[in-house]
Amino acid sequence: MDESNKEKIKEGTAEILSEGHVFYNPVQQFNRDLSICVLNAFSKQFQKELKSKKKPIVDNATDGEVNEIQVGVKSETGLKILEALSATGLRSIRYAKEVAGIKTIVANDFSIQAVESIKQNVKNNNVDHLVVPHMADAKILMYTSMSEDKRFNVIDLDPYGSPTRFLDSAVQSVSEGGLLLITATDMAVFSGSTPEACYVKYGSIPLKTKCCHEMAIRILLHTIESTANRYGKYIKPLLSVSADFYIRVFLRIFTGPYLCKQSSSKQSLVYQCTGCDTLTLQPLGTLKPNPTASNPNQVKFGIPTGPAVNTNCNHCQHRHHMGGPIWSAPIHDTEFLELLMATIQNESLKILHTYPRIIGMLSVIREELHDVPLYYAIGKMCSLLKLEMVPVLKFRSALLHANYRVSFSHACKQSLKTDAPADVLWDILRCWEKLHPVNKDRFLKGTALKAILEKEASVEYNLVDIHADANPDSRKKALVRFPENPAAHWGPGTRSTLMISDNKMLKSIRNQNKNKKLRNAESKLDNNQIKRQKTNEILSQD
Repeated sequence: MDESNKEKIKEGTAEILSEGHVFYNPVQQFNRDLSICVLNAFSKQFQKELKSKKKPIVDNATDGEVNEIQVGVKSETGLKILEALSATGLRSIRYAKEVAGIKTIVANDFSIQAVESIKQNVKNNNVDHLVVPHMADAKILMYTSMSEDKRFNVIDLDPYGSPTRFLDSAVQSVSEGGLLLITATDMAVFSGSTPEACYVKYGSIPLKTKCCHEMAIRILLHTIESTANRYGKYIKPLLSVSADFYIRVFLRIFTGPYLCKQSSSKQSLVYQCTGCDTLTLQPLGTLKPNPTASNPNQVKFGIPTGPAVNTNCNHCQHRHHMGGPIWSAPIHDTEFLELLMATIQNESLKILHTYPRIIGMLSVIREELHDVPLYYAIGKMCSLLKLEMVPVLKFRSALLHANYRVSFSHACKQSLKTDAPADVLWDILRCWEKLHPVNKDRFLKGTALKAILEKEASVEYNLVDIHADANPDSRKKALVRFPENPAAHWGPGTRSTLMISDNKMLKSIRNQNKNKKLRNAESKLDNNQIKRQKTNEILSQD
């Protein structure tokens, strides 16, 4: 095989060769690094659960001693992993070389060129005892792996765009309690600009709101849960992140018809005021204790009364948009986060290129209020009322002094995630307006500004004293929480294209504002023609 025209790519402990027809995107190194951390933590949990079932963890069943799982060593009781859309095979090779406790990894792709590239890269990295290259349609491979002996403990779906076409087969071919790692890069669909497109793909209506990144996560989780429910299964999210241009969710799949019935109470419609952007959630179902049941843990399922809002907003008298349904239960698991934070202290993981960002993001996620769905953006609220920006520590302090909980969201730098009702937030801004008055000329009839600021605050909130807990540890330690894009044109790249070539980047630069440049060129050409025509007329008159 001629390797002279191939690009050499080194990432983590893996080194691969690839051509332009096989997709590789360096932008998603954080995605791969984080996945390696999660898989190491899940592998520990998987082995612990095997022990609890009294299944001895032995190699080749030749001795009765329990062997510690190791990186790069095949474990007969280890994880069976499927990377359904492997491309270059880089992710599978890195899993083999950087994740402990693996039995086998199937690196699958539908492209002949991609599979040939995977075979060569697997051989070059000496991981052919763990990684098995495979060529098939990902959906067909998963549909034919639904029997108990063929199911995978881990399925990684990282498609270009929406993952929805793979969900049905994935939830059926993952083992009981198995892990799904799913990426969605079609963030424009979640933004609320084309709600009809999002409904077609995900069965949910997004809203144009500052918390659109968390809403995107919750829409994806709703879609996965709905897919799983059809087969008597339900999801348990372990970690859900919004990063760069994509969202990534890590969740487990369990079987339980009774627990599936609780799904309606985990899904909610979202009402958004068209004037002040106030958000109100209404669950699709309710759970109440059943006093007549012999089992005290048994619940009674019900349907909520509604709607949860009046025809006009209580704060500014504008109407509402309605979106959803979205997943309104927690999107992270506290116990798994603690295990993950302990796992990434391992020396072998500290050398990851994006390790500082992983620590920063996980620290913010651990500080989040997991039982509070969605968030507000302080800048957006102040902009709506034409107010001078409230310092984030003062806003957080006002809520903490009033005995409410508050946190950031990892998805937004100016986020305000709190259990305080919306009228408390507006009252705090009314108190701030007294200290920093808004020009009365801005109090225009029919605006949300006039409706909100003309009301008196029901309580005077403390906007002077900084609360001791207002500044979270992740901020105090100056961790890498919300990093800027490391390069220009940071994005998902082009489908089936090697994303490390300078020519590709130059092409993207050339295509920026292409139509505008063409119009300007045509305008200049027309002006030059007019000038020449006038010159010719003057010369002919002479």
